[in-house]
Amino acid sequence: MAENPRRWLILGLGLSAQAAACTFVYGLPFLVPYIRAAEGLSLAEVGVLVSAPTVGLLLTLIAWGAAADRYGERVVMALGLGAAGVLVAVGGVGTHDVLPLGVLLLVAGAASASVNAASGRVVMGWFGPRERGLAMGIRQTAQPVGVGVAALTLPFLGQAFGYRAALLFPAVLCVLLAVLVAVLVQDPPRPPRKETERTRSPYLESSALWRLHGSSALLVVPQFAISAFSLEYLVSAQNWTPGAAGVFLGVVQAAGAAGRIATGRWADLAGSRLRPMRQLAVASTLVMLLLGLGDLVAPWLAVAVIAVGAVITVADNGLGFTATAELAGTAWSGRALGAQNTAQNIAAALTPPLLGALVGGSSYALAFAVGAVFPLLAVFTTPVAAEDARRELAEAP
Repeated sequence: MAENPRRWLILGLGLSAQAAACTFVYGLPFLVPYIRAAEGLSLAEVGVLVSAPTVGLLLTLIAWGAAADRYGERVVMALGLGAAGVLVAVGGVGTHDVLPLGVLLLVAGAASASVNAASGRVVMGWFGPRERGLAMGIRQTAQPVGVGVAALTLPFLGQAFGYRAALLFPAVLCVLLAVLVAVLVQDPPRPPRKETERTRSPYLESSALWRLHGSSALLVVPQFAISAFSLEYLVSAQNWTPGAAGVFLGVVQAAGAAGRIATGRWADLAGSRLRPMRQLAVASTLVMLLLGLGDLVAPWLAVAVIAVGAVITVADNGLGFTATAELAGTAWSGRALGAQNTAQNIAAALTPPLLGALVGGSSYALAFAVGAVFPLLAVFTTPVAAEDARRELAEAP
């Protein structure tokens, strides 16, 4: 594989492009008070509005991955992200009713999904196996970076200018990054293939990718069990103030982003993605059990486990993406990454309401204990043997 001296610049642009998309896809909750005040919406109604970009993203991830496989990463990222920025801008300042705004946000989320599969694909193409885990770990910090940027800007812009004008910030950010991607990103080389040659789907050849998607989705459950309920748990069960809980969790989120990078480097040194992923599944199981135990008998233990668990439960994310692209191969990596992202987002959407219902009907301790079942299942479903077989085949003379 050709080594591009600009590969780190391309990685930075891929990360920045996805972070820009995240500022509106996952950053809209920071405008909720201003949306409700301006539009008179109930909490349920505003919840539908802020979830619109995520729904759009889920609907188009695989399609954008297929487009990246066929047409290349640069054009897919630039077109999708640029379209998303324009749609958000039109929704913010070009509409007056909530319904057309919601539709435009839905379509903008669908357009932004282009970055998810294509940015991972371009990273996989330019980084070799010895750097790939680190590179994908860095790329996977895009979501916390984007949400952090939204948290630092959107509430202040919403208070000063109104929520519609505040939407111009992520819109301009998306358009700017789309231009930079179009100018500076290079598609990685692809192995030559005859026009008449058809590439068989890796999903038909073995169950490895299906198992990997399932394992990654299972590992999302402890991640979102902690992220969704930590602040409420610290305030209601541990009697912290919301401000103190927010600062604590902000620091923990930063540590989680650093953990993704460190885990990627660990995988490179180990020469494996899925063995570390399985070990992290064991650790996530222990985290959820200790969290439940702490809630029952030792509040200090629960707080300590939240801090450690917020790092451990997100650390596998980049490993799953890297392994997905490697198992899928060049011709199918865009679609496979889209499927991976879809499975994880579905699990992320289902976890808070289902575990929340369990907390309301029983207790935090039981909900956390139930949350331990999912990473425990991932210990057995992670297809380590398939990765070993692929490596042996690649090393064979």
